[in-house]
Amino acid sequence: MTYLLYFYTDVFGLSAAAAGGVFLVARIVDAITDPMMGMIAERTSSRWGRLRPYLLLGAVPLALVSILTFTVPDLAESGKLVWAYLTYVGFGVVYTVVSIPYSALTASLTDDHHERTLLSTIRMAFAFAGGYVISVGMLPLVGIFETPAAGFQAAMVIFAVVATGLLALTFASTKERIRPPASQQLSFSDSLKAVYANPPLLIVIVLFTCGMLSFTVRQTVTLYYFKYNLGREDLIAAFFGITFPIMFVGLLAVPKLAGKLGKAGGIVAGAIVTILGCLGLYFTPYDAIPWIFFWSCVVALGGTPIAVLGWAMIPDTVEYAQWKLGLRADGAIFSFASFFQKLAKALGGAGVAGALAVAGYVANTDQSEASLRAIHNLMTLAPAAIMVVMIVAARCYRLDESAHAELISSLRERPVDSTG
Repeated sequence: MTYLLYFYTDVFGLSAAAAGGVFLVARIVDAITDPMMGMIAERTSSRWGRLRPYLLLGAVPLALVSILTFTVPDLAESGKLVWAYLTYVGFGVVYTVVSIPYSALTASLTDDHHERTLLSTIRMAFAFAGGYVISVGMLPLVGIFETPAAGFQAAMVIFAVVATGLLALTFASTKERIRPPASQQLSFSDSLKAVYANPPLLIVIVLFTCGMLSFTVRQTVTLYYFKYNLGREDLIAAFFGITFPIMFVGLLAVPKLAGKLGKAGGIVAGAIVTILGCLGLYFTPYDAIPWIFFWSCVVALGGTPIAVLGWAMIPDTVEYAQWKLGLRADGAIFSFASFFQKLAKALGGAGVAGALAVAGYVANTDQSEASLRAIHNLMTLAPAAIMVVMIVAARCYRLDESAHAELISSLRERPVDSTG
């Protein structure tokens, strides 16, 4: 998310428009496969569970296709474009095989409202840690090698080896405790009903979409902002090195924030802080580097509850569907939420590329005033506008702690034990 568009335009050699096409097609394919994988996972039966086997089966293929995605082949321009489509589409498909069962594990590990918040917080803490290592370490690591192309490929080899080991560790150290009723036989229409007849889930999907769209736009355009608007490409590693730890600080407050304001209230608070940070950054001159870092830290702080609490809310909607419809379709529910999140990622990445193309962006040259203005607005005003939509959606969410506790109690009192 952070480096691929930059890799395509400034290392691989694609135009911004061509790279935008790759992003849009690959991420839409990636999103479409999510519901398919969710339905496959929730119908899987093995001695290792329904979800955990896919973490092990997909680990090595995911490592290989990740490396190929960041490899520059010795091909003509048309051949490179085909390579980009094949590798990034392939990455999306294999990533889906791993990520959908992994995400759905939260609902299978516990049905406790607060434990899910804590699990999601811990999960995102390590996600931020991975993001920190890559955002801060990638460009210095790439710089060690003779060419950027060789550097990106070598870095991905290292990351792929580490990720494979961590996926194997996750497989070995978790247990699926919460299971669907033994007699449940889900049809395709049942899975769809658990999604579309589930109002709390539909609201969470809007929150996911807004959160990922805002994050993708900001994360994708950051490199361009520092390289061209500020003329300080040397500050990119320091920027990520400072803003990511701020998100760790925010993580410490998320459980208490959710306990006081509720999960939806915590998201509203995060969105308000993000808007303030974006507006502050919009009015900050390019030469005021300390203030640029300050307002970016405010944005990072606001984004923390947004990143965490959506994942803590989705498991609650699994029980809502089970209580209202008699259907426990965690695979479908998580996969459809992921579908819209990835659709937002597709639109965000392609939108940045498209906006740059319209503004006349040309890689590795002095940019026009229109191009610089587009980069600046994408970094500031676009995420703020998305946060307004998120606030409206979060205010409509009604599945709070007390409502969830009531439906869990109701489920446990039913003749067929739904917790397995």
